[in-house]
Amino acid sequence: MAYKGLGDFVAAIEARGELRRIAVEVDPELEIAEIADRVMRNNGPALLFERVKGSAYPLLINAMGSESRMALALGAKSLDEKAADIEELLSWAWSQARDPSILRSLPSALPKLPAFLSLLPKRVAKAPCRELSSDTEGFDSLPVLKCWPGDGGRFLTLPIVCTRDPETGEQNMGMYRMQVYDDRTAGMHWHVHKDGARIFDKYRSTGERMPVAAALGCDPAVTYASTAPLPEGLWEMIFAGFLRGKPAVVAKASLSSIDVPADAEFVLEGYVDPEERRLEGPFGDHTGFYSLPDEYPVFHLERITRRRSPIYPATIVGMPPKEDCWMAKATERLFLPFLRRLCPEITDLSMPLEGVFHNCVIVSIRKRYPGQARKVMNFVWGMGQMMYAKFILVIDDDVSPADYPKVAWRAFNNVDAGRDLVYSEGPLDALDHSSPMPRFGTRLGVDATRKYPEEGAGRPWPDPIRMEPRITRLVDARWREYGI
Repeated sequence: MAYKGLGDFVAAIEARGELRRIAVEVDPELEIAEIADRVMRNNGPALLFERVKGSAYPLLINAMGSESRMALALGAKSLDEKAADIEELLSWAWSQARDPSILRSLPSALPKLPAFLSLLPKRVAKAPCRELSSDTEGFDSLPVLKCWPGDGGRFLTLPIVCTRDPETGEQNMGMYRMQVYDDRTAGMHWHVHKDGARIFDKYRSTGERMPVAAALGCDPAVTYASTAPLPEGLWEMIFAGFLRGKPAVVAKASLSSIDVPADAEFVLEGYVDPEERRLEGPFGDHTGFYSLPDEYPVFHLERITRRRSPIYPATIVGMPPKEDCWMAKATERLFLPFLRRLCPEITDLSMPLEGVFHNCVIVSIRKRYPGQARKVMNFVWGMGQMMYAKFILVIDDDVSPADYPKVAWRAFNNVDAGRDLVYSEGPLDALDHSSPMPRFGTRLGVDATRKYPEEGAGRPWPDPIRMEPRITRLVDARWREYGI
């Protein structure tokens, strides 16, 4: 299912009874954050604040704040159902690559063609995001949140920042928070590892002003796609089209050649001066701690275009669970098929919410030879944003990585510290506060798999305790007789 925009998705979650409308006036400075935090911690509904102090626009928060709503955002009953679609498509593509005969593959290709055609964005001249335009309205017209008491100010928390590579013309979308300094300027918080920063460096090398457009509020598949860890150079709108099963719709920004989501509620157009930097932060971040202030580029707002009756989207981050945890859970499930295709011994993985997306990755493998767990650790650390993983725990495939009590049982019982701990120096997330240096530190791999003699297991490795299957079936069949 493809939504026509954010309002369409709001209607869908309201029809499911998962939206609460708040009619009383609320303050965007801390009050909304406290309300949302309480709701998110209890796996509560989406919230639509209809009267926000100081703004004419309603504010939506926690729209994707559960696994079921995150799946609904992608038009599926569950995230694993969507992952199965990806697995099926990858399997088909792989089989065609192995047997590229056109005549033999054409019959099986026909049912798959809509999925491939949906990858290509559709450009339109008349877009909902351009129904109204203003060169005088600024950030102060929007219900921008101050989320936590120690924050450096108010922040746009769900902006889809759209840029274009000046050399290749490639488009990029990324979600980078923006601290509002005043009515016309905001911080542009793109980390050194992100595509936005890479493109910015190209403008800075030439001294050119960098055009930027930030979209607020889209089809949730588009919003999610802007956060996805895609390969460099792959436009997120292509991935959004695949998730929607229908082409994502784009339109040219009014002040530049950048393509923006045509269904956006707001588009903030402007530029970043390559020579200008300003202190941004602190910000109460998804780690549950305040990220430290640092110097970042400055976005200058020149124009706001919008729908006639737009909804302002926002979220808060902090100690899990929060709405962003479910977006990360979608990434975990949707990208697992790609990881398995590249590293076939991986059977499953889980990224606990307490690990705030990337700090902890639990991987199960089908182990066949000594050292295989270490090979998998290095593979995971080499996969894009997985380089941030501070802890990788590898287990055998007879335990689900999402069964945390059993994972802990294996880790606590199978690990010898002198043999099974792997230290790896490498990049870390810019938000990590524990490393001695910013963006670089030591990561830990833990091999909790069954050990071969070649791996230093000097004694026979014991088998786990399991009941005889015949007795298990017998007790299952007679369970009611026991009266327990």
